[in-house]
Parts: sequence; structure tokens; C-alpha cells
Amino acid sequence: MLIVMRKYIIALILLCFQGLSAQVQFEAKVSKQTLGINERLRIDFVMNEDGDNFTPPSFEGFRVVGGPSQQVSQTWINGRATFNKSYIYILLPLQRGSLTIKQATIEIKGQTYKTAPIKINVTAAVDESKDPSSPDYVPSGGIHLIAEISNANPYLNQPITVVYKLYVSNNVSVRNWKEIDSPKFNDFWSQNIDIKNLVVENGKYNGEDYRYVVLRKTVLYPQKSGKLTIEPLSLDIVVDQPTNRRDIFGRVQFVTANKTVSAGSKIINVKALPETGKPQDFTGAVGQFDFVVKPSKTELKHGESLDLDISVSGKGNLKLFTLPKPIVPSALEMYDPVHNEQVSTPLSGMQGKISDKYTIIPQYQGNYTIKGLSFSYFDLATKSYKTITSKDIVIKVLDGPTSSDPAVAATPSSGTTKQAVKSTNQFGFIALKTQLKPIHKDDFFGSGLFYTLLFLPFLFIPIIVLAKKKKEAIDSDVVGNKRKMSNRLAKKYLSEAKKQINNKEPFYIALEKALHNFLKAKLHIETSEMSKDKIREILLERNARPETIDDFINLTENCEFARYAPYSSVAIQQDFDKAVTVISELEKQI
Repeated sequence: MLIVMRKYIIALILLCFQGLSAQVQFEAKVSKQTLGINERLRIDFVMNEDGDNFTPPSFEGFRVVGGPSQQVSQTWINGRATFNKSYIYILLPLQRGSLTIKQATIEIKGQTYKTAPIKINVTAAVDESKDPSSPDYVPSGGIHLIAEISNANPYLNQPITVVYKLYVSNNVSVRNWKEIDSPKFNDFWSQNIDIKNLVVENGKYNGEDYRYVVLRKTVLYPQKSGKLTIEPLSLDIVVDQPTNRRDIFGRVQFVTANKTVSAGSKIINVKALPETGKPQDFTGAVGQFDFVVKPSKTELKHGESLDLDISVSGKGNLKLFTLPKPIVPSALEMYDPVHNEQVSTPLSGMQGKISDKYTIIPQYQGNYTIKGLSFSYFDLATKSYKTITSKDIVIKVLDGPTSSDPAVAATPSSGTTKQAVKSTNQFGFIALKTQLKPIHKDDFFGSGLFYTLLFLPFLFIPIIVLAKKKKEAIDSDVVGNKRKMSNRLAKKYLSEAKKQINNKEPFYIALEKALHNFLKAKLHIETSEMSKDKIREILLERNARPETIDDFINLTENCEFARYAPYSSVAIQQDFDKAVTVISELEKQI
């Protein structure tokens, strides 16, 4: 009895396992759940039973750069069949952050199955793998984005520059590009340098001839010491890349594709300013500067004011430190300063002048001393601190009340919180005489100007009606308008061809457009109808000479072949002269 029970239990367990193994499985598997914005992601939708009507997710936040491809495997082990089928996609992220790959669906044995959503974390661009055997390796395709750093080991507040260059090999053409991730300059003060026009230049990359263009220039001032990271610039580029196929003329065929390139993260090791010899009044100025304290006057009367101008000029971090504040005797009332900046930021760093202008008004008669100010900065040339001290300024107030407190002249004051006042040389006197004017004016209503303005609009009504009818007549002439437009386009492109006579490909493109627009104007046909037989048939009906027709057709064929074949400047000039002659002849004949 016990043996029978054991056999029954074993059979029941095997039956359960067999039932479990027969369950349909449909799931999504990804190559990684965290990747850089310049990396690719592989996702496999795997099932253990064959199905129909597979529907992938929308892949929001990603672009499909590979797939779908299918992979099917079926094995027999100990008389048991195992089936696996996969739909494979290669994805490229379009933005940073947390992205979700939604559910995919498939029908298996009449039932619909769905995969679970998968969350993917997209970070800043990472260094690309250089190992061809790595699953993350992507061929460069002749395109490289480089960030050139002027100084990777600066002092605190010392300017450095970052120049982003896009290198493109000579056999690759870039159609378009856009930023998908801008560089982050955390712990830096940054200033972008405007680039009005992108200029293509020739250069070397890893010893090979390349073309390159400067995309962005930025000036940086590190605001803390230690190891700082510049997060990379990443671009999505549309390129035309050569293939191994050729057309019937033997020319290499190109394929259009998208490619993501990144400049890679850059590490900047920022040195702290030395503590040895640091002045107590140091406020963070780094560079080479001049310091000036200048009053607008030193002698004034009671009721007058003076301006005290404190300025620093030179080259350095002018916008990143504060100017020293003067201390004046309490008999001088000082108002809050007006700050002024005349600073430009070229690629070498900030340069110019900053200033604080204080308005000071004396309260009592006497002589008052404004003590000299000191300004300290770190000189990058000598790598040492320097201090500039101004001279004492004596202010003489010639008249006015005298203070009953003899200590007023010696009592310092750092200013008040009063509102700033405009500096004047002397307060104005009260006017003692008046000039009265009559307030009576002529009434506008009923005047000649009133009636002129009233009836003038009615005079324009006939002119407006005639102009409207003329415009409607012109707009209704659709054929005539098309003919005029084509005539203008023919003249435009023929003039454009003349401008591009030294550039082969643009010349023949413009010449071909001029010929097409001439036909559209004269024969009233569209570009899609311009076959050689159709052109010949219509021109013969219009009594054009056969030799002129042959010259026209040969010229259009030259425009197509000459763009891809070597042509001399003499041949280009001959084709242009021939186009002018042929168009003139056809103009007379038809």
C-alpha cells in the first residue's frame, strides 16, 4: 500500500511540473536598465509558443535604429520539444531621465498576452567603448565630437575655455544635427560665446584628413576647488554614409542614417588659492587689475554734493567679487552706490571695468578726511597676492552751519540706508517771476481741418474699389500667374547659375532648375511630365526647330551627368553660354 501511494505522489508531482512547463511565457528582456544617452539598448520580446499579430510598444523617448529582427530556435531533448521565438529591436534614447517601455502584445492560441512595462534610466553620455568585441561598441562612422579644454588644472576663478568641434571625414556628409543633451557646467560660472556663422575648416584627427566645424565656445570660471566634472554635449546627427553598392554609372551609393555622438565627460582639477599671504580684505578677485578711487570734487559749498567713484579695471573675474566700501565721517551723508559694469567676455576671459559710485552730501562746514581704501587680488602671472591702496581724500566744505559737537569730523560713518539721490552741482533757486499764457484756443469742431479729415476717407473709396477689381482679375488668371512665376524663376536660377559658375555642383543644380522653369512657363507642363519624348513632342507642335530641341535636351542631360563627373571651368562656361543661346532661340521660335 505504501509503495502504491509513493508512485501516485511521484506521478502527481510529474504531472504538475509538466503542466507548469506547458504554460505560455511572453516577456521582454533588455540588455541593461541604466545607460548613457549615447548608448544603444537591445530589447528582446521572447515567447515559448509561436503566435500571431505581434504589436510592439511605441518606444516613446527612443528611436528604433535596428530591427525588428526575428530569432527562432527549437530543440529536442529526451523526446521533449523546446520552442523559443524572439523579436529583437535596437533602441537609441532621445532624452535623459526615467523612460518607460510600455507593453507589447501577441496572440497565442487565441489568447492575447502582454509583457510587463520596463523602466529605463538614461544618464548623461558615457565614454564609448573602443573594443570591437564589446556589445556596446558602435563604429564611429567617420564622425567625432571633441571638447577641447584650454586648461584642465586651473586655479579657483581662473578662466578656462571649452571649444566643441565636430570632425567629419571626407567621405561622409552631414545633413542636419540637433542637441539632445546640453553640457552641464555645475560649480562653474559660464558664458557662451556667440558663433554667428558656422565655418567648415580642414584639419587632422588622429593623423587623418578631416573637415571640422566649431559648434560652441564657452568661457568657464570654476567656483570651488577640487575635482569638477563637465557633463558632455551630445548630438543627434543625420548623415549620408557610403555603402559597398554602386549605381549603373559606377558611383558609390550612400545611405541616410542617424548617429548619436558625444564629447564625453571632462574632469577639471581646480587648485585652491594659497592661504599663505592671503590679505584680510581679499574678496576673491583673480587676475590683473588697476584700482582707482576718485572724487568728482574736493571743495564744495553747503547744499552741494560730490560723487565718489571706486573702480577696478583690467582682466579677470570682474563680475565675481565685490568692491571695497568707503568709510566716511558722520558729518558726510553717504547714499547707497550705483553699480556699473562695462565688461566684455571674449574667449580669453572677462575684461573691462566695474565701478561703484557713491553720492555724498556734507551736513556741516569743515574739513573731512575719507581714509584710503585697499583692494587685494591674486595675480595669476606671479601666482601671488597683490594689494593696491588709495590715498586719503580730504573734503573741504566752505560754508554752512557748524557742528556743536567737535567730534563730528572724526566720527566715521559707513553710510545710511537712504535712497540714492541724483548728483547735482547746486540746488536750484525758487523762481520769483512768472510768465502767464492765455488758455483760450480755437475750437477744432467746425474748422477747415475738421471737414477735410471728415470727407477725405470718402475720396479713397473709388480707388479702393478699382484696385480690388484689378487684383481679383490678376488672381483669377491662374495660368498667367503660373507662367509669370516660372519666367521669374527661370531668370532667377539662370542668374544664380552665373553666380555659381566657379562651383560645379551648385552651378548645374541652378542651371537645371532654370531650364525646367522655362519649360513650365512656355509649355504649361509640370516637372513630373518632363520626359524627353514629351518635351520633344510639344516643342515640335510649337514649330521649334529640331536642332534647337536636341540642344535643349542634351543640355538637361549634361546638368545631371556633370554634377558627378569631372568638368573643367571651360566646359562649365560653354554650358552656360549654350543655355542662354538655347533659351533665347526657343523664346523666338515658340
